[in-house]
Amino acid sequence: MAINDIEQKLWQAADKMRNNMDPAEYKHIILGLIFLKYISDKFEAKYQELVEEGEGFEEDREEYTSENIFWVPEIARFKNIKENAKRSEIEFGSGKKGNVGNLLDEALEHIEKENPQLRGVLAKNYGKPDLDKGRLGEIIDLIAEIEVTNRAGEDVLGQVYEYFLGRFASAEGKGGGEFYTPSSIVKTLVEMIEPHKGRVYDPCCGSGGMFVQSEKFVENHQGRINDISLWGQESNPTTWKLCKMNLAIRGLEGNLGSFHADTFFSDQHKSLRADFILANPPFNISDWGGDKLTDDSRWQFGIPPVGNANYAWLSHIIYHLSATGMAGVVLANGALSSNTSSEGAIRKAMIEEDRVDAIVAMPDKLFLNTGIPCSLWILSRDKANPKHRSRKGEILFIDARSLGEMENRNHRILSNNDIEKIASTYHAYRNSGGEYVDIQGFCKKATLDEVRSHDYILTPGRYVGIEEAEDDGVSFDEKMTTLTQELSEMFKESHHLEERIRENLKSLGYGV
Repeated sequence: MAINDIEQKLWQAADKMRNNMDPAEYKHIILGLIFLKYISDKFEAKYQELVEEGEGFEEDREEYTSENIFWVPEIARFKNIKENAKRSEIEFGSGKKGNVGNLLDEALEHIEKENPQLRGVLAKNYGKPDLDKGRLGEIIDLIAEIEVTNRAGEDVLGQVYEYFLGRFASAEGKGGGEFYTPSSIVKTLVEMIEPHKGRVYDPCCGSGGMFVQSEKFVENHQGRINDISLWGQESNPTTWKLCKMNLAIRGLEGNLGSFHADTFFSDQHKSLRADFILANPPFNISDWGGDKLTDDSRWQFGIPPVGNANYAWLSHIIYHLSATGMAGVVLANGALSSNTSSEGAIRKAMIEEDRVDAIVAMPDKLFLNTGIPCSLWILSRDKANPKHRSRKGEILFIDARSLGEMENRNHRILSNNDIEKIASTYHAYRNSGGEYVDIQGFCKKATLDEVRSHDYILTPGRYVGIEEAEDDGVSFDEKMTTLTQELSEMFKESHHLEERIRENLKSLGYGV
């Protein structure tokens, strides 16, 4: 079965099952099952390999854990779950009886017990009375059909997991933005800063989309995934769990801190200096508690305003960059020009310290949960790094607002060509030997003096100008002659219509 068919079937089944359940709740039902299927399949593949070796080590947990394969006890193996999916009563050890939901909860308890790194991560709410067990059985049967990879070597379960994250984010509306960044935005950031080797950090990691795309980037460029290490933090407990599962389902290891925690008040990686930072912080958060952090060492450019966390995020990110580190950050457009409280002064200090490398104005409607347009900030600790062309005293501005196509009435996506256009423009500007040229209406390499002349406002439209209209070879006089003739004909038609309306009204006894 093709991946798209699997995704559609699963979504339809999930949609039927939810009944009165909130999307934020039933996403854990589906994603938990996909995760269970993944670790079970990985376990079974190794199990069969050990059986074929004939040494009797198939039940030796060390054979699995030594290869970073989760140990799955017999009760939790997916074939056991599927065999019992349609039974109304099941016995599952220690004299316990129940339905398939109870069996799943028990299975997940065993998995967490046997794998300490998953303790507290898996949602165990399948046995709740209001969950339709018939629908649950149908979904188990569908998920049982999915293989971890297909013949083309594609990561099928990983793609299904990512698909569901996006669908659930859309279904949840505004709340969905807390755990999911649209893939076209993530891909653009990753392609621009190219996290190929070193420490990759996301201080508000959501469900881990930045990490997954970084892994894909390394693989697509024939690198080794072990060349990057993943560091993250997330304040929402359920989203933190989603991220842990998302990494595990792709065989990735990451340090997400000991627990979910607020990045500003409980920085889980205080000593980290990252080579690459990728982040989509929540936009314009007003209640971030800044009044309690006025003496924080992260505020090297000034104390961020209490009423908006945008510049607190930027300051936190720059603080955590290594000496040659780069960052890609998504922010609402207001941060480009706001002078509220101390924001203008902080932005000025960042620019004068030469930390801003590039700004990209993105199209609207890229997010599933809001039509607000955003911008990408590319930040750098060392714009004179010999690995790249020196950009000291320069900022690249890209106006990409015209790119993308509407997928539906509310959502726009960027094509691979759109992403390549943005990334290649930045690479030509950044890399030694790059053939960068300003393109009116799209990109402009500005000096700090030019930015100063605009009062440190970073809106790309101020710098790139308006796209030049293509010269059609027709002179201005010819165009005006044609236009005035057309206008004259329109006036005549307008007068004719007016007379007809007057006559019709007069015939009805309403002369004008």
